[in-house]
This record gives sequence, C-alpha cells and structure tokens, in this order.
Amino acid sequence: MNKYTINIEPTSNPAIVKFETNQFLTRHESFEFGNIEEAQKSPLAQQLFHLPFVKTVFIAQNFIAIEKYNIIEWADVQEEVSEQLLDFLNNDGVILKTEDNTTSTSKKVPVTVYAETTPNPSVMRFVANKKLVIAPTEFKNIDATANAPIARELFNFPFVKEIFIDENYISINKYDIANWDEIAMELREFITKYIQDGKDIVLKETLKTPAEADQGSEQTNPSVSTENLDPVSKQVIDILEEYIKPAVASDGGNIMFDSYNEETKTVKVVLQGACSGCPSSTATLKNGIETMMRDMLAGKVEYVEAVNG
Repeated sequence: MNKYTINIEPTSNPAIVKFETNQFLTRHESFEFGNIEEAQKSPLAQQLFHLPFVKTVFIAQNFIAIEKYNIIEWADVQEEVSEQLLDFLNNDGVILKTEDNTTSTSKKVPVTVYAETTPNPSVMRFVANKKLVIAPTEFKNIDATANAPIARELFNFPFVKEIFIDENYISINKYDIANWDEIAMELREFITKYIQDGKDIVLKETLKTPAEADQGSEQTNPSVSTENLDPVSKQVIDILEEYIKPAVASDGGNIMFDSYNEETKTVKVVLQGACSGCPSSTATLKNGIETMMRDMLAGKVEYVEAVNG
C-alpha cells in the first residue's frame, strides 16, 4: 500500500491551512465538522478536535483543511499537525465510518457541474465544484478505460470521440454527427448524477505513488524520465509547467514535454484534451509557445513542434 505524504498549503484565510495528500481521502464527498460531536462519523476529525486550537475541520477528496482559533499561529503548529495526520493515515486510521447506522450532522457539499466552451469547437469542458482526479489522464477509445469507470460509461454515448480528465473537469471531444446545443445538457446531467451517486471516477490503484508524483512535478510526460535529461530539456519543462500549462488547462487541455533536439534546436510537445486537434492550436503553438521559448531560451530553442496525444 502506498504511503501517504502531505503538502502544507496556506489559504487566503490566515486562520485556515490545507494539508494536501497524495492519495484520495474520500472518493466522492466532502465534509465539514464544527465540533467533536458533529465529527462522530470521522475518527480522524475527532482526533483533530482534541487539539485545543482546532475550530473547524473540512475533509475533501485529497486534503484536510483546518480552521484554528486565534490562540496560536499556524507557523508554530502546522508541522506538528502534519506529522500527526501522517501517523494517523499511515497506520490505517479510519477517516470516515461507513456503517449505515452511523449518524452525523456533517454538511455534505452538493455537486454542481457546468459546461463551458473551449477554443476547440469539437471539445467542451464540464467543470465540477470538487476534485475528480489527482493526475491528468486522456482516453482515446473505450479500450483504454479499464481503470476509469466514468470514461467507460461516457463512451457509451455514440457522439463521444475522446475524453480528457484533469483536476476538477472532464473535457469531451465529440464526433461531428452531433451539435453541442443538442448534447451538452445531456452530458452535464449525466456527469452530475454520476458524481452524486458516488461512483468511481478512476480506480484507487491508478493513483500515483509518491515517487511518481515527485517525477510528475518535474515534468509532464510520465513516459519521459528526467534523470538523464540535458539542462535545456529541464529548462523547457520548467517553462511549460510554470507559464504554459496553467493557460492550456484553463481551456480544457494539457501540454507535455516530449523531446528536445540540440542539433535542430527543436522542442517537441504532446497536446492533450481540447488542445489535441484544435484548429487554433498551431497558431497558438507558433505565436505563443514558440515565441516564449525563443525569448527565454535564446540560441537554444528555435522551433516547437506538437504531436497530438
């Protein structure tokens, strides 16, 4: 079984800190507990309420957020809290009880999904108000969906061509036989109900191990190892991660480093999701990404080529 790791993240509210985990804590629900009585359903939250400064505990898919009273500062206690959480999780502590007769006054966060267009007219993004996956995944056909039940069911719609899932959204590439005006509502309602029913998005065993997560933080293509990469390739990856990938993700796509050719000064990238096959992706690649690479890596990169994922 993979070990839990925790990353401490501040929030816009100085009283609240998030303890992000590398694995899902709950698969489909989020819970808020205001005191130890409300937390009867969660032994983890109950343990946290034994700390005198804990005011509210919020448990979501891959993080625990804690609101504190003003008697202490987070800088003084957050490492200790993180260690306590790791000890609990890695010793098979119960996060949430599942018995049917367990009662709780916890607040269940409702599921909402909205649809938005992307620069690719064939792709629409369906955005949920909760985290769906930890790592981005693309599905070209139903054969690739053995570990992704939601993708397998979506391929039952005859107009679904390709699927890309990342963070809190699902990008769907359709065949031309259907117009979005005719199918967007049907897909949105299906995805909303699927999540509300507590069905698996991806199977737990497909989540990244801590080592794989570390590798993924260095570069975006899991098939490319960073160990033996040259310095320019590593710089390219850093630029993709920091400057380009967030903008691409906001349009329902993903960009991954593929290779760098020192002789031709060419970078190859893989486009996924809405970016794959997008009519405007070539212009974006040439006018945006290639220009940025030339400016930031002058004399080292002259061309950027894309390969659809």
